[in-house]
Amino acid sequence: MSSLTVHVKWQKQKFSDVPVDTSQPPELFKATLYSLSGVPPDRQKVMVKGAVLPDDSWSGIALKPGATVMLLGSAEALPEAPATPPVKFVEDMDESELAKAIDLPPGLNNLGNTCYMNATLQCLRSVPELRSILSKNRLAGLGGAAASGGGPEVLVSAMSNLFAALEKSGNSVSPHVFLHLMHAAFPQFATKAEGGVFQQQDANECWVELVRCLQSRLPTTEAGGSTDVSFTDRYLTGSMTCRLTCQECGPEAEPEVNLVETFSQLSCFIDKDVKYLHTGLTNAMKSSLTKRCDRLGRDAVYSKQSKITRLPAYLTVQFVRFYYKEKEQVNAKVLKDVKFSLTLDVYQLCSEELQARLKPVREQLRRMDEWLALQSGAAKRRPGGPAVAQGAEQAATADTGTNNASWPPSLPPLDPGAPPPPAYYFEDDPGSNASGQYMLQAVLTHQGRSSSSGHYLAWVRKADQPANANPEEDVWFKFDDDYVSPVTGADILRLSGGGDWHCAYLLLYGPRQLDRDYSSLPPPTDASASQGGAAGTN
Repeated sequence: MSSLTVHVKWQKQKFSDVPVDTSQPPELFKATLYSLSGVPPDRQKVMVKGAVLPDDSWSGIALKPGATVMLLGSAEALPEAPATPPVKFVEDMDESELAKAIDLPPGLNNLGNTCYMNATLQCLRSVPELRSILSKNRLAGLGGAAASGGGPEVLVSAMSNLFAALEKSGNSVSPHVFLHLMHAAFPQFATKAEGGVFQQQDANECWVELVRCLQSRLPTTEAGGSTDVSFTDRYLTGSMTCRLTCQECGPEAEPEVNLVETFSQLSCFIDKDVKYLHTGLTNAMKSSLTKRCDRLGRDAVYSKQSKITRLPAYLTVQFVRFYYKEKEQVNAKVLKDVKFSLTLDVYQLCSEELQARLKPVREQLRRMDEWLALQSGAAKRRPGGPAVAQGAEQAATADTGTNNASWPPSLPPLDPGAPPPPAYYFEDDPGSNASGQYMLQAVLTHQGRSSSSGHYLAWVRKADQPANANPEEDVWFKFDDDYVSPVTGADILRLSGGGDWHCAYLLLYGPRQLDRDYSSLPPPTDASASQGGAAGTN
């Protein structure tokens, strides 16, 4: 009989009815014993009636069914569980550990009241086109130019090298070279207080000077490759028409004067009536000035009405929070709370011609917002969810004749072979904004009572986040010089002012972008009807 069962005794254990096939080499039986006891075959000594079982043959071994076999040998040590690192809380991590755990971008070291410069650079760095163009136009060799005093070209090169260092580093970076060259190019930023420490500076003045450097020393090439246009002119500069009317003569007596002006910032002047950013921007489009009237032969007051004719891809808005107090001789700060939003629509500030051009992309963004709102509201439409979402669902299901099982409709998956979505800019004007709608991507704040004191921070939205129906849930980064921490969009909205907390001083809005071509998709309610089909009818 070649197949039988035996009992195996090992130490204090006994394994019953262990199968044995004597037609196979003993190694197979020893492998079975290994699976039962954990004793490797090379350590096994198998005793059958006083005889030792060899590895290669059963000859000389008289094995009968139900016989007891003795196994000698020690089992292998059980593998140890992988070492579990001790739990380390975020507040106990150092800078490099925190950056690795949360994937934080690196900060910039404060070199003595240089927070204004650090905050400005972090906000500028949030513009992806600027990072790309600086990388492509990186200039070689700073030594000679720096030794001769530097200038805008060298400063732009230093910005390129500094951004490259930030891309590669997991820790904070010291901007010594950039600071030295900025002081050489703009000595007003190199003033020192008693004790030889650099004085605090106005971050908006720093922003304006750096943007001018990019305008004069950082060209970009048009799509056709024939004309060079500066980065600032293409991506940060808009234009507007201004109609001047003499208040004494009126448009009937004297022809109106039409001017074309460019801007790299819009200003929000803060007075007692301004509680919201959009109100301040709208008010700034209407102003008055004094100029010579040819009809009267003297100076007269003119009303000025402005309309935007070109929107830049990246729109900078300044809250005019500082004013000069003659008695104290300081730039005092307006602490008033002025609300702003995470999205901005400036359609009403545009000329009629530009409004007509903006409509096609605006319609697609509206369609995208409908889909996003329905997808976002799917989890909230249960009992206790927002009444708006539930009401929208009820209205849509009533209109389409579908039941709740087919609501909300699912957004079709992206087709890899589909054409790309419409660009955020006009085809004949790269770097423009083709919708009039913006998404906030960076905020520069000030804490303190004067522009020449206090502390500046940068708050930057995390890049490459998908479109979200609720941008308050988006991830942002707070740059407090070399200390970087994550925050949310809801935290950004608390920077509107009203106290000694950080107040928004500069807002940088970027273009809202489509993730697909929505012109070929039906409205969500129509999609619901088609997906519900006959099964969804009442």
